[in-house]
Amino acid sequence: MVPRNLAIRLRVSRHDHESRLFCLALVPGLLPEPADSAIWSPRLKTVTFFNGPPSLQKVGTDTQEPSPVLVVPRASAAPSAATAVPLDGVVDVPINGVIMVAGATGGVGKRVVAQLLAAGKTVRAMVRDVEKGKQLLSPLYVAPGGRLELVVADITQRKTLLPEFFNGVRAMVVCTAVKIAPKEGDDASRSKYMQGIKFYDPQVVGDTPESVELVGMKNLLDAAGPSLGYTKGFDILLGDDSGPVKWGALDDVVMGGVSQSEMVSIPGAGEDGKPAMVFRGNVSTDNSGGFASIRCRNFEPPADLGAYQGMELKLKGDGQRYKAILRPESGWDSISYCYSFDTKAGEWQNIRIPFDSFIPVFRAKTLPDAPKLDASTIYSLQLMLSKFEYDGGLNPSFNAGKFELPVERISAYTPPPSAAKIVLVSSAASKTALVSSAGVTRPNRPGIDVNVEPPAVRMNDDLGGILTYKLAGEDALRSSGFPYSVVRPCALTEEPRGATLELDQGDTIKGKVSRNDVAELCCALLSSSAGMNTTFEIKCESVNIFYGSLQRALDHGPLLASRQERVAGQYTGKEKDSLLVTSA
Repeated sequence: MVPRNLAIRLRVSRHDHESRLFCLALVPGLLPEPADSAIWSPRLKTVTFFNGPPSLQKVGTDTQEPSPVLVVPRASAAPSAATAVPLDGVVDVPINGVIMVAGATGGVGKRVVAQLLAAGKTVRAMVRDVEKGKQLLSPLYVAPGGRLELVVADITQRKTLLPEFFNGVRAMVVCTAVKIAPKEGDDASRSKYMQGIKFYDPQVVGDTPESVELVGMKNLLDAAGPSLGYTKGFDILLGDDSGPVKWGALDDVVMGGVSQSEMVSIPGAGEDGKPAMVFRGNVSTDNSGGFASIRCRNFEPPADLGAYQGMELKLKGDGQRYKAILRPESGWDSISYCYSFDTKAGEWQNIRIPFDSFIPVFRAKTLPDAPKLDASTIYSLQLMLSKFEYDGGLNPSFNAGKFELPVERISAYTPPPSAAKIVLVSSAASKTALVSSAGVTRPNRPGIDVNVEPPAVRMNDDLGGILTYKLAGEDALRSSGFPYSVVRPCALTEEPRGATLELDQGDTIKGKVSRNDVAELCCALLSSSAGMNTTFEIKCESVNIFYGSLQRALDHGPLLASRQERVAGQYTGKEKDSLLVTSA
């Protein structure tokens, strides 16, 4: 027998409602126990399934873990000459949410951060060295509505890419690259590395090209995927029970009823012989009951579905009306957001429910003054067959007794993409050797004369296969299913912005381009449908030739309209051509 005063001695956090319920359920006398043990046993089973034992960290504490995301205070109320982005160079990026920049302290990365902050965006800069990140990025001008955040991670180490880093992230610009340095050394400001004009014999410093360009890209895609929004959708339930969370019954036994249900995976119960999770049982109105439901355990951490448009259920109907219920809080008995949907008996249906259609409810009573559902923090999903609708109304198609609802899939679905969600700057050794990844397909390409190619092509093996792994990282992005753009700049320089740009496909061009122009282009691609799902090389024709707002230029004429995704890791034999970016 557990002493009754055990619960008094347990200092469970007031925030940890679930652990408190677990303690109460296990200590006799602290919850009202029905005379009928047949009712008490299912109730205890339900409580303990959804509310596991409290962790030692949660018992005896009322504190919360500090956030791993560092918010950098605004540098000033107005831009200084040193930190300002020219007004004509500020690109409009119509993205609500956080934009992550990986490689944020690099030559292109810090300029992308500056562009986005000047446009009033929330930027989450991923850096390896937090002090270096503060030093380089904190002086940047932050326009009203903007915000700079820092996270410390190493893309070559998946465990450092914490889920919290990607909460609210809706787009990402990847500027990471292998560190290249002249063999003869460099000064503290890395002026030889940055100038991009004179050739210095290069060497790889630190992590290998494979770990940065390929493994790092795969790690980023894996970590950022749920927040960015998979084009194929985010699966919550699958017919073979291989989804990310486990499901359990939550029936009216918790309030004294006698309904019973379960969710089991049955091979062949899905459409065309596929497996399906079958929600089945017996719903009874005895003892003032009248509902049966199935609910998943809480997502830990909560699922960020803010990039998605709604929920999609593939199921075989039985003619009754069911409820889909989402919970944005972790508590057992908290506000939920509900949507009632009708099924057709004996028919497989794909039911889409926009998040905006869910209504706030507490204990079957609607809450007109409650805010709309925030899909960026979802703890659990529930399916319910109930006698009741809302505010005392009755379910018009409810039938007490046995029921069976095969469910093949429940997932979050995305709206049709309108622009790239991931922009990859595929630059490599150019900062030292006057070359870039406008050359990633050239090593070992038939007919290539390495004597007239940029040095990185003939030095690819000496530099650890830098172009080979850069190309493999591109391929990983292209096959990921995310809307993307891959930018392959020629030799990156510190020259001023404003050049006439030349875009090309087929990996044939040579030249140079300013980091300022590349950063501006990356930001524009986040809002350009013409640049979505394309890979292209870029160089400049000349410098100090103003070409107007890049956003207008990208939407003007055939700049990117003629671009198409033909580059999938192999040279296609495309004849060299060119297309100039001109003023809109």
